[in-house]
Amino acid sequence: MRKFLTADAVAASNSIEGFKVSTVDVEDLIAGEHDVDVSPENRDETLAYERMMTYIQTLHDADDFAYSTGFLNALHWMLQGHRHTVRKPAGQWRRGPVYVTDARDPSIAAYTAPDAEAVPALMRELVDWLQAEDGTHTLVRAAMAHLHLVAIHPWPDGNGRMSRSLQTLMIAREGVLAPEFSSIEAWLGRPGNTWEYYGVLGRLGAVYRPDQDVADWLRFNLVAYHQQAQTVHARFERSGRVWETLAQFAAAEQVDTRSVTALHDVAMSGRVRRSRYEQSEGLNLQQAQRDLRELVRRQILEPVGRTRARYYVAGPRFPKIALPPITLRDPYAD
Repeated sequence: MRKFLTADAVAASNSIEGFKVSTVDVEDLIAGEHDVDVSPENRDETLAYERMMTYIQTLHDADDFAYSTGFLNALHWMLQGHRHTVRKPAGQWRRGPVYVTDARDPSIAAYTAPDAEAVPALMRELVDWLQAEDGTHTLVRAAMAHLHLVAIHPWPDGNGRMSRSLQTLMIAREGVLAPEFSSIEAWLGRPGNTWEYYGVLGRLGAVYRPDQDVADWLRFNLVAYHQQAQTVHARFERSGRVWETLAQFAAAEQVDTRSVTALHDVAMSGRVRRSRYEQSEGLNLQQAQRDLRELVRRQILEPVGRTRARYYVAGPRFPKIALPPITLRDPYAD
């Protein structure tokens, strides 16, 4: 569940920026798979964001943690260092103007960020605010940190992912949830929610206005937190029911109970790779290959591809598991 949530957050946040890699492909890339059918650019963006996200997750209980401009720039280097150029430096404040253009007409600036000369002072002010405890609820502070950072737009590129990551970090630091459960990026990455995300940011105005009413933004984030929690809870319950069904199926088929791990991956993600199964069950290469060959022989799984790029999907005799979809509710609708 933790691995899936991390991969889902990476896939979703990158998709908002136009880097389209499925969650299952992100899982494979994180696991070290080399033969994943994604472009070199998407691979680089995925692995860079995953490394930064993993680092953020490790900071949830760091005793000597402190926010600083240097820390934020270091995170930006982790995210954008592979794209570093003289004109678009990574890990440094931007040196020129930044415009967020209208998706329908690139000649129109949907948002104009503050002048580059103002960025260092604005970022110092933001860091001072992050370091100070003012009694505001963590979820509200995290949403506001996201908004402050994306509005200042301090870097030439990567501002959206940096802002979403800062929000995740602040929730993880609070310690209410395991760090992998602290992100709403998967929720933001759903197409309808992404459009609303851009919409609510757009309604905040075309220029930097730190003193405006942000009630709509806070409401949007509170709904996101709640519905992401609903989604995770539903996946947790679904995973358990799927596991129980597959365990019963494995017993009836008299296949090794450890094979349930491979079948569960197929049921939940649509496929399983030999290396993932091998790692999950602590098997050697021969044991994993033998188990998967037996499942193929019984037509429970089907192989796709050849040699190292091969993965397995449901075969004709894979058990049918029908679980109804959930309906997300807006707790603030009334």
